Amino acid sequence: MSRPFLAVASALLALLFLPQAHAQRTMSFADHQVPEGGTVAIAVAEGLPAGGSFDAIDTRSDGALRRLAEAEGFKGRKDSTLDLRGFAGYDRLLVVGLGKDGVEPLLLEDVGGTVARTLGKARASRIELVWDGSEADAASHLAFGAELGQYGFDKYRSRKDDDAEQASPGTGELVIRSHAGAGAASAYASDWQQVAGAVNFARDLASEPGNALWPEEFVARVREQARGLPVSIEVLDVPAMERLGMGGILSVGQGSVRPPRLLLVSYRGGAAGEAPLAFVGKGITFDSGGITIKPGTNMWQMKGDMSGAAAVTATVLGLAGRKAPVNVVAVAALAENMPSGSAARPGDVVRTASGKTFEIISTDAEGRMVLTDALWYVQRQHKPRLIVDVATLTGAIMTALGNDYAGLFARGDELADQLLAAGEASGELLWRMPLRDDYAKGLKSPIADLRNGGATPGAGVAAYFIGEWVSRDVPWAHLDIAGKDWYDSAKPTVPAGATAFGVRLLDRFVRDNHE
Repeated sequence: MSRPFLAVASALLALLFLPQAHAQRTMSFADHQVPEGGTVAIAVAEGLPAGGSFDAIDTRSDGALRRLAEAEGFKGRKDSTLDLRGFAGYDRLLVVGLGKDGVEPLLLEDVGGTVARTLGKARASRIELVWDGSEADAASHLAFGAELGQYGFDKYRSRKDDDAEQASPGTGELVIRSHAGAGAASAYASDWQQVAGAVNFARDLASEPGNALWPEEFVARVREQARGLPVSIEVLDVPAMERLGMGGILSVGQGSVRPPRLLLVSYRGGAAGEAPLAFVGKGITFDSGGITIKPGTNMWQMKGDMSGAAAVTATVLGLAGRKAPVNVVAVAALAENMPSGSAARPGDVVRTASGKTFEIISTDAEGRMVLTDALWYVQRQHKPRLIVDVATLTGAIMTALGNDYAGLFARGDELADQLLAAGEASGELLWRMPLRDDYAKGLKSPIADLRNGGATPGAGVAAYFIGEWVSRDVPWAHLDIAGKDWYDSAKPTVPAGATAFGVRLLDRFVRDNHE
């Protein structure tokens, strides 16, 4: 098949799969008031204490709300809900339990997410969420959680009119009623709404099938999303990478008819001349394993092997959107890893742009291969003050940590501690793993500088391999997010499917340490 024909076919596919807006509710803000009807959500602490919206509605209903709560065993525990239809003049009343551990931003976000997920598909054109507390920025965090929780990706689903409610999120308005009133709108629009947009953009990218998103199309989607933002975009195509000797990323992409790309998105909102932060992401738009082909079971999920690249680029777009006072660059190492007559083979030796070589033991260890050239290039061009790379890298990290944490490997405690704290604050949890110098023993090659794998422990050896392309003078951390990029079941602010893990984490890392 000729490359001109493939170029035309790719263009037609791009037209077919143009991004579509999600049917979601808009967020608005109003003064604190308990409505007397409609579709309403309130929150109550464990023990159903007197006062607030719960007590007001209970009084209006002559005590029926408490009686119903008691009959249903609802005590206000965290993550519990009482969902009443046609109650005391309300079309629907949702009571969300807060538990008894106090109110923090993550809890507020979970409340917003729970309301949006539970009521979001209702036919009501207006949903009102009443918050009794006076916490600073409460309205913004409630709206942020609701934006994240109502996300859905259904652009390829055909549906009949009679089942449209079940197939897609509802439309209309979600009103946050708090003591901040309508004034909360501008603060939300300039800050947390930008982060929510970044998270949902990363989810969109990772949800797309491999026939709709490939390296060139990834770049096109980012360009479209970046329109109007104060960012600069640089793209290296195959000839540019060949001139630079980027054998790592080229060797991964050479088996596919869709060529690789190196994408850089830069935002300079900080001091002029200050070295940027660098976030580098693995961007394998589909990973078959190459010649070392993967088993067929669950291979479909390998469309999400670009989640690291999606997270870092979306993070920078979100920082630009909220005008964060920081200089930052995202690097997406984009390739499709396919088996063919032109694919790289186990045993091949690859020379990277740095001049360092590695022997391929497995073509399915491709993420670390594309990152070698991305890391070298960002250091040469931007001289960052620190580097964090994000990658769905190894099954070994899932064996070690399951789906509860992403693995954190870091040189130096300061950067590691900052990332761990950002994980706790954002709800995107990390667990620090060892990064030992003796892992080098497992990467020795008789004919090249290194092998690209083959030793245990797999996640640690993979991290060590990546670190060999980062100067020892540059603080560096590697996040292995395999197991965190896709959820089979939903959480309040993370629907089933692509999670965009890393966007909230990196945004919080920047807020807490670089603003």
